[in-house]
Amino acid sequence: MKRFSIFSLARNALTGHRNWGKMWRSPDPKREYDVIIIGGGGHGLGAAYFLAKEHGITNVAVLEKGWLGGGNTGRNTMTVRSNFLREDSVPFHEMSLDLYHQLSRDLNYNLMVSQRGMITFIQSSAANRVALQMANTMHIYGAEYRMLTLDEVKRRIPIFDPSPDMRLPVRGGVYQPRASMVRHDAVAWGFARAADARGVDIIQNCEVTGVRQEGGAVTGVETSRGLIKGKKIGMAVAGHGSVVASMVGQRLPIITQPLQAWVSEPVKPILNEIVVIRSYYGTYLMQSDKGEIVVGQGCDPYPSYAQRGTFPIIEDATTSMLEVFPSFGRLKLLRHWAGMLDIPYDGSPIISKTNTKGFYIDVAGSGGFKTTPAAAKTFAHLIANDFPHPLAEKLGLDRFASGRLVQEGGVSANR
Repeated sequence: MKRFSIFSLARNALTGHRNWGKMWRSPDPKREYDVIIIGGGGHGLGAAYFLAKEHGITNVAVLEKGWLGGGNTGRNTMTVRSNFLREDSVPFHEMSLDLYHQLSRDLNYNLMVSQRGMITFIQSSAANRVALQMANTMHIYGAEYRMLTLDEVKRRIPIFDPSPDMRLPVRGGVYQPRASMVRHDAVAWGFARAADARGVDIIQNCEVTGVRQEGGAVTGVETSRGLIKGKKIGMAVAGHGSVVASMVGQRLPIITQPLQAWVSEPVKPILNEIVVIRSYYGTYLMQSDKGEIVVGQGCDPYPSYAQRGTFPIIEDATTSMLEVFPSFGRLKLLRHWAGMLDIPYDGSPIISKTNTKGFYIDVAGSGGFKTTPAAAKTFAHLIANDFPHPLAEKLGLDRFASGRLVQEGGVSANR
């Protein structure tokens, strides 16, 4: 892998950028691999990268039915945060934030990390209690999360102009300075480039249609490009976890629901922070590097595999947004889409072995982009060592049998 640098950029600029090499190979699948990863998004590519880098396992194939990052990795709103409520969630998400802030250097690829900070509006006494509880939990683990007065909110967000007739007036806010925006495509491409440089085979347009088993253990996968044998198989798919797991007879405690987002036409910089209006519909918004106002809210209240939006969600989120940012009423809608969330019953990720020997699962939970590097790192540890990473010990499937759930209130599914 040729390293990117200011010198390589200048050298290629002189030739009109016509001599850049391919960032990763497009190999034909081999007959057998030590590890097969199903899913070519951030989680799958990241797991392959960490398997090669930290565990020396390079005979790895990443199988993607479409193109890299074409699933939820390319459909999210690019926000990463660690403001969670449970003691098993905060350290995991803090590790993810730490990794995001160093990955550009490790991967030699610019992930365009922009540390904006996140402000969640407080509009009721109940919201204030939850914010205080979350802040106390995060302080225990050294994470910064602090309360803001209404004047501080107005100073940080000059365009903030709440209507005097708001049903739930904004009383203040709570602020996480380290919350950031990260270019989602760059995460997939950076992991793919670094994994390929370490010998991982990345195979696109290769759909897995079945999993071969013998004696209660996996032996390979059936794909649209033929049978590929493998000693271990890791599942890191977005929105189809229950479908792939059913190929080995494994039922997962998850529900699949759409999560919608949309963007406006680009405008000049007017909103630096990520803003969450939780008291209505869990609406959140931020401004992208291109100037678009990116808007989303909590997931749809019904199961679906549809990757498209619906107008009631736009209406609900826009209503709450315009109460605090009335000037946004003049913006025009540019694009509207949806991704699919595999949401465990307690809202927290599942990184676990299964009843089938050699079959491992990574279910991202509610909005998996923010957990990408931590989930990839701990998933690679599980596959390589056959026992969980210390930060993922409480995220196994066995918690649903024992009743020790990680019931997380800080996820989009619970907004």
